[in-house]
Amino acid sequence: MNGPAILAHQVEAYHQWKKELIRQIGRYRLWLQDNDLYSEDVSERIRRGVELLVEDELTIAFVGEYSRGKTELINALFFAEYGQRMLPSEAGRTTMCPTELFFDRANGSNYLQLLPIETREGDLSLQELRRQPQHWIRHELDENDPDTMRTVLAEVARVRSVSPQQARRYGFSESMLEADQDNPGQVLIPAWRSARISIRHPLFERGLRILDTPGLNALGSEPELTVSLLPAAHAILFLLSADTGVTASDMTIWKDHIDTEDADHRAGRFAVLNKIDSLWDELRPDEEVQKSIARIQHYTANQLGLKDEDVIPVSAKQGLTAKARGDDALLRRSELPGLERLLVGRILKQKEELITQSLINDLLGMLQNSQAAMQSRLASLDEERQACTGNAVDRQALRRLADRAQTDYDFYYRKLITLRSSRRLMQSQGDILMEMVSPERFDAHAATVRKMMTKSWTSAGMSQAMDHFFELLENDLQNLLAEGRLAERMVEAIYRRYNQDTRARHLEPIPLRAGRHVIAVRELRKRAARFRRAPGNLLREQNQLIRRFFQVMVTEARTLHERVCRDVERWPGEALLPIMQYSMEQKQLLEHQVRRIRDMVRSDRDSKAERERLTNTITDLRKQLELADTMQRQIRRPAPTLSQQKVVNISGIA
Repeated sequence: MNGPAILAHQVEAYHQWKKELIRQIGRYRLWLQDNDLYSEDVSERIRRGVELLVEDELTIAFVGEYSRGKTELINALFFAEYGQRMLPSEAGRTTMCPTELFFDRANGSNYLQLLPIETREGDLSLQELRRQPQHWIRHELDENDPDTMRTVLAEVARVRSVSPQQARRYGFSESMLEADQDNPGQVLIPAWRSARISIRHPLFERGLRILDTPGLNALGSEPELTVSLLPAAHAILFLLSADTGVTASDMTIWKDHIDTEDADHRAGRFAVLNKIDSLWDELRPDEEVQKSIARIQHYTANQLGLKDEDVIPVSAKQGLTAKARGDDALLRRSELPGLERLLVGRILKQKEELITQSLINDLLGMLQNSQAAMQSRLASLDEERQACTGNAVDRQALRRLADRAQTDYDFYYRKLITLRSSRRLMQSQGDILMEMVSPERFDAHAATVRKMMTKSWTSAGMSQAMDHFFELLENDLQNLLAEGRLAERMVEAIYRRYNQDTRARHLEPIPLRAGRHVIAVRELRKRAARFRRAPGNLLREQNQLIRRFFQVMVTEARTLHERVCRDVERWPGEALLPIMQYSMEQKQLLEHQVRRIRDMVRSDRDSKAERERLTNTITDLRKQLELADTMQRQIRRPAPTLSQQKVVNISGIA
């Protein structure tokens, strides 16, 4: 496959895999309706599954010191088809504000949004500001006019000349800023705090998001990047320069912001050794050049504690040139296709596994419940047909079947009443759990800590107050974990009794999983410790430090707390869903069976006609079960690998 299409093809394949899953979920919904097995509970679970797939995104963060070629690499990977550099990537500190690239699928429009640097002096966090468009300056982008679009996007790199005092108020370290040669005594800072670029590109339309981060100074001055955005990225590409190797500032970024124990880069952390063209030498054999690159690759891997294969040598500049010119030989030499293959093989595979864990296993469990109910119906129909094997319908046998079906129906009817009662009990238990993590409780903790910080006049006191906030949250979650385990044991007991009384041996309770939230708040507490130790924060005035702590750490904690609340609120209603679904399906099937057998007893049709009718019904039911088997196979099918894909040229701009 041609290099430019590798990443685009696999992202398209991943997207088609998700579309097929959505189609199978739709088929399952119709199948349930056709077989009278549909319920509101099942409908809600299916709706959330489809939402998960539709809203699914993949975030890759490009991180590194300035002049490492991050923006050039983004141009090479995503914008080469324009034939020019769409994002500003000249030599020097071009991208000084964090930039997000994506496609706004809700609005379906191309635009550039810029957040003025002055907002750093306000009380709103980046997360809050993203939800308030009035704070952003917006420019429309015309994808059919690349030259104008390039001019508009150049605004991302604009800088401002300010006094060192003003730069410090904005959170910058003066020693790491460039002096303004035209205004002695002034320094240059980015004009924008953040940039958001929505652009219609096949990969971005499929849910890919790119985070282009500035160098060490800007990373340190915008803690929300390192506390929230970077740890949440699915993968990190750490840019290095082959001609300088791992510098001291590179290593600081790596240790302080990427290779941290609390980071959640489930798809991996990778180093991109850029600018390998600086090692190309026409007077040396190509084999020697490749050995030199391999040595630097190995040495870099050792310095960063990575495997050699996780350090990818590349020339973004030559890769961009090769794509723009259609030069396949130069593209291969740039090694850019190797990076694209890594993105395909590792990152997208991880996303598939996450969807499997969060959705597919749940969906398969629901489908297996439905199939078990249908198998019960099939067994009943076979018994009914046995009663019609003679010359006349054996009405006595049918009455016995009807009586047994009625008994079973009454059993599941009573089970549903008991389960609904248990569900109300679970809801009461849920109210107890919610009290432990209520929004009001969180607000009270935040108010307590704000008061402590305001009254504290020492760095040690401020640090203790910040840590106390996370101690309060962790205590709440530990109590939730303990109380949640009691509730889970109650649910397990309900399932044990149910499985002993019925044929549903495969049904298992849905756990609360409160432990993951305890782990999450502990990880956030570690990030808060690094926030407290950051030199820029230690030197801040009290009011500035309080504002920054609440903007960054408390906002992130609130986001985590809201996830906890959603889980706790939803779990009491979901915990019993598998056995409620099974009971409801059995009740509905038995209700139909009783009605059907009573009709047969009262009918004047002869044995042959009844047998023929039942045979047709059994045939139809077996077809329904075959449909269910087909759906199960389709749902289990993994996302296709690159070799399985039909090559279609979709890597260009739509």
